[in-house]
Amino acid sequence: MIDIILETAEGMEPIALGKQKSDLLSGKVLAVLFFEPSTRTRMSFETAMYRLGGDVLNLGSIDASSIAKGETLADTIRVVDGYADAIVLRHPKEGAALLASEFSTVPILNAGDGAGHHPTQTLLDLYTIKRESHLEGLRIALAGDLKYGRTVHSLCYALSLYGADITLISPMELRMPEEIIKDLEKRGAKVTETNSIENAINEVDVLYMTRIQKERFLDPTEYERVANKLKITPELLTNVKSELKILHPLPRVNEIHTGVDETAHACYFRQAFYGVPVRMALLALVLGAIEV
Repeated sequence: MIDIILETAEGMEPIALGKQKSDLLSGKVLAVLFFEPSTRTRMSFETAMYRLGGDVLNLGSIDASSIAKGETLADTIRVVDGYADAIVLRHPKEGAALLASEFSTVPILNAGDGAGHHPTQTLLDLYTIKRESHLEGLRIALAGDLKYGRTVHSLCYALSLYGADITLISPMELRMPEEIIKDLEKRGAKVTETNSIENAINEVDVLYMTRIQKERFLDPTEYERVANKLKITPELLTNVKSELKILHPLPRVNEIHTGVDETAHACYFRQAFYGVPVRMALLALVLGAIEV
């Protein structure tokens, strides 16, 4: 199914770029419920729907909705699924999307649930790797907040399906959860851990950076202690492979120097665009406009 989504997304690119018109989802309505701040995920879903001729209902500010009055997620979903053909949900609590799916009569697309998973981000990450590098025989390093970073959790599982050689780079405090590493090894993935980017960057095809997420720390001093431990600078790229691609789910804070932006290695802004064709493919498939 993943490969079908990626192939469908590739066919959607001319529409995502505005070079072709489409009314594939004309008459369909997508409800966008975001309980956490988001720019790229929310806007790329909205753009995807509009580019395919559909309409969008956006919940808007939580403070201006019935949720501020104490409405439960289950009741919100029961109400909104009467207005829309599909619902995109981002929520701070892990498992929220699964809970929502138990109360909804329309498809629920998980746009991130706490420190759990972010499956549509994973699909666009895979799509970016496929478009900019290669998926088969990939050597990839994932660096940054591997403990709380839901994007890297989901991406690791997906990469294990393609036999990737995975290097995990993080401060000790932000290591990938042990249960995920064990899961990956059970799936046959080769996993290596280090706390130094310098030890790994020259050997990999893709470097996937993530932000140290200040909002996940209960103690601000713990955040300050690890905030600047991992950073990519132009000088660090001197001996890397010429075909190295650097990805980042964005937003970045200071983990990638702006001087890297102008190098051929930087892919993160194209990666953000790729969210549109991937989410177009997902919407077309879950709404039955394209049959598998």
